[in-house]
Amino acid sequence: MSEKDAVNEQGPTRRAQDAPRQEQGAHRREQGAELRTEDPDSREDAAEDFRSPLEERVAAKVRDAREELVALTAELVACDTTAREGPMPARDEEKLQRILAARLEALGASPELWEPESTGDGDRFLPAGLDFAGRPQLVATLPGAGRGRSLLLNGHIDAVDVEPRERWTSDPFVCVERDGALYGRGVNDMKGGIACLVVALGTLRRLGVRLAGDVVFCTVTDEESSGAGGRRAVEHGVRADAGICAEPTDFAAWVSCRGTVTPTITIEGRAGHAEMRQPHWREGGAVNAIERLVPLLQAVQRLREDWRTRPDQQHPLLSPGDIVPTVVKGGSWIVTYPASCELTCDAMYLPGHVDAAGTGQAIEDEIVACLEAAASADPWLREHPLTWSWSCDVVPAEMPADHPLVTTALGCAAAVGRHGAAAGLDSWHDAATFTRGGTPTFSFGPDGIESAHAVDERVTVEAMLDYTTAIALTALRWCGVGG
Repeated sequence: MSEKDAVNEQGPTRRAQDAPRQEQGAHRREQGAELRTEDPDSREDAAEDFRSPLEERVAAKVRDAREELVALTAELVACDTTAREGPMPARDEEKLQRILAARLEALGASPELWEPESTGDGDRFLPAGLDFAGRPQLVATLPGAGRGRSLLLNGHIDAVDVEPRERWTSDPFVCVERDGALYGRGVNDMKGGIACLVVALGTLRRLGVRLAGDVVFCTVTDEESSGAGGRRAVEHGVRADAGICAEPTDFAAWVSCRGTVTPTITIEGRAGHAEMRQPHWREGGAVNAIERLVPLLQAVQRLREDWRTRPDQQHPLLSPGDIVPTVVKGGSWIVTYPASCELTCDAMYLPGHVDAAGTGQAIEDEIVACLEAAASADPWLREHPLTWSWSCDVVPAEMPADHPLVTTALGCAAAVGRHGAAAGLDSWHDAATFTRGGTPTFSFGPDGIESAHAVDERVTVEAMLDYTTAIALTALRWCGVGG
């Protein structure tokens, strides 16, 4: 298998009816969760073609832009925008945003780069101590001629770390093409998708098309860690009539997602020599905090089983809510009874469980009640209460599967032979933040998510070209063409 620079010669142009179909069923990046989709063949727009000579010219022009598309993706991948864990110095976030801002300004947009205020002490939705110095957010509005619907095009510029780096076939920050696919950190999730958005807008510009409605382009930081960038963008006033986020959905439309609350429960024990006989704890003997974890794990399992079948935990596009023990910390020495033990769980909840205040408080309350009931049956835990702490509430959202922008985007994908359907993401995405902020937004992008976060992350160039065409056509049909 030969390796070459990311910029390749243009492949042959193909018409919509000759495009190969792609199977659905992309899986979430984390284990154990999946995407659920409607049957694409049941949709009226499952089979569609170009609607006008202009749309045919758009598709052909995108094919001419192959080299530009691959080169821009390579330029973005070369920027190290590794997601941060808590307070960390900025990397190449500003460099990348300025690359995009320059491109958009050349298309006639008015870009704005801004560094939001620090999150300070944090709140229910954002962690404490996040400083945006060197991590600007970008919004650029391409003004329409008027009387058309506005469209938000969104993406996140951060990508997960490259470890284990030594297992990569090539440098993860050098985008290369092998056998028709681009490889590099972020090509799939989601710098390749962002490049497609830019090239789609550039294609319309080169054809002299001015849309009737505005296009609001917004790229944010911190999606992979806290969602802080998207939240700050909404607070900044980024809005449109509806929006698309360029996650790698394999041309499905992720219209709903689950949210997350994350409890950490600390169990108190009593230290003592593990190799010496201990009296009863009421007589001063040691108490193994790790052993006291058992009834809590059993309670978590009962709650999981309850949620799997309970009517309020069912959703047509999402898996039921779930709670998974993910981290256990306990003990300090191999011959010492552990004096404490911490259990952290990842609890996922459905959009229907968001309360009037926009939180997952009801799910938190149910988790606390369940585990406290289990603890109350243990004499030690009754007298030494559990201690609770919570990380941020990552709030889910959904929009109608038959929203006009959803059906428009799926129809445009079908026009290039990519037959998608409305689907749900068992994880979370920035689209939820924009939806809750007043812009109904779903994720829709090229290729599946299978290689996201993985060694040798990849996206096929053919899927990128089809996606670029689908976005350009969606903008035409949604925003309309100005005078």
